[in-house]
Amino acid sequence: MQLQSMIEINLLPGKKKKKAGAGISMPDFSEMVGKIRDPLMIAAIGVWVIVLPVAGYTYFDESRKLAGLHDEIDRVTVQARNFNTLIREKQTLERLRDSLVVALTAIREIDADRYIWPHIMEEVTKALPDFTWLNSVEFIPAPIPDATEEIDPNYRPAVQFTIDGRTGDMGAYTRFLRNLGNSPWVGNVQAGATQTVIENDRPVIAFTITGTYQQADSAFIRTAPLQESVR
Repeated sequence: MQLQSMIEINLLPGKKKKKAGAGISMPDFSEMVGKIRDPLMIAAIGVWVIVLPVAGYTYFDESRKLAGLHDEIDRVTVQARNFNTLIREKQTLERLRDSLVVALTAIREIDADRYIWPHIMEEVTKALPDFTWLNSVEFIPAPIPDATEEIDPNYRPAVQFTIDGRTGDMGAYTRFLRNLGNSPWVGNVQAGATQTVIENDRPVIAFTITGTYQQADSAFIRTAPLQESVR
């Protein structure tokens, strides 16, 4: 048996014969480009070649930035929630503070009215020097306000008092004035007229002093001895 071989010659240049049994082959892009002759089409293809990478980069970059903004929004939201909680707590504490201030003010006013005369008598007693005695300590009534004038509901007239006393030494009298003037509870100390009188067959100096009760500063308040003396 004789084998005959056949030789096939491709007479068409530029064309390659497909191999027998070959699968799917890639298109010849150079051939496709060669067929494009329209300048507008070529420009459009060039623009798309440039635009597509730029658009893709821009998309992914903006997506990354957007994700970062979402994270920042979440963080700011948590901080705002915490700040709102702190603000509500601060407002609650401020209301509690205001209530305590009102209550303490009322207590101080009640205490001040309650212990006016004990404070005055204690300060006068402590200021009294030797060889000096008192005949009276009296309250000076406040002037009655004019009915035609508008009265401030918070107005409180000053508590004024007068002292009638005797001393055997003018120096003791001046010390008494000075001691009263240094008292944190007594203000506006004014010396009245003095004269020599005879008591128990002895000449003594009669004097009068006026003063005004004042609320002592907290640094000078001495409530414990006063309360013990009141009891």
